[in-house]
Amino acid sequence: MLELESLSVGQYGFISNVFSFGFAVMASATLFLWLMKSSVAPAYRMAITISGLVTAIAAYHYLQIMLSWHGAASVTTGDVLASGEGFNRAYRYVDWLLTVPLLLVELILVMKLSNSETVSRSVKLGGAAALMIVLGYPGEVASEVGTRALFWILSMIPFLYIVRELVIGLKESISQQPDEVKGLISTASILVVASWAFYPIVYLLPLLGVTGGSAIVAVETGYTIADIVAKAVFGLLIFTIAVRKGKADEREHVKVPAETAAQAEQKTPVKKGALTQS
Repeated sequence: MLELESLSVGQYGFISNVFSFGFAVMASATLFLWLMKSSVAPAYRMAITISGLVTAIAAYHYLQIMLSWHGAASVTTGDVLASGEGFNRAYRYVDWLLTVPLLLVELILVMKLSNSETVSRSVKLGGAAALMIVLGYPGEVASEVGTRALFWILSMIPFLYIVRELVIGLKESISQQPDEVKGLISTASILVVASWAFYPIVYLLPLLGVTGGSAIVAVETGYTIADIVAKAVFGLLIFTIAVRKGKADEREHVKVPAETAAQAEQKTPVKKGALTQS
């Protein structure tokens, strides 16, 4: 549906720069998250490790996307000519299949829910995310408008389930979080929904009459922006939540022993004669 020959030289170069920027952002976010992991309380380091893994996987795939993009076409004076190798769009879907479920898992982990709730929500949300990606790929590579529309509808079913769980299903769990992170966790949930909502919109552009070089620019730029927000920006938000929750836990641990000592002192009986002098 998207032909490289329809691109101008300027559009081709612009998309190259977009992919390069995406790679740089993901690689930088990975280094930051992994190098700063030790500044987070041990209970939340797994969430940061997974967050860095998400951006590392994305950085690798953006490198592969760049190489595939450069190999798919050659630029002559004023023209972009397909090389015959083809631009591999599957890299994006392989990336999403790995990273999208992990994004939800890192959000669940940083909330520090009970073991049973953590496993249950991770399996349900991660499975729905994987199904959403699998259902979206056939429409992405289809040349028929009807096929693209059909798989858009099918992939929206697990997408809407995830949105419902993030907006409604996690509400009670969020209410039990420390006051200093309730707003941040709610923001993280909204950020996931908002950034993910960008994908189906971009997916629909060829069906809305955006074709040729403009469609390629819109789709590839839109997907890259959504990736940066959903992975790098989301990862930094998860890091901030982990830091604040660690400090909140530390204050709670200090507060509880102090209260326990005070209660024990109040309950200690006073011996007879202790208040009189012989």
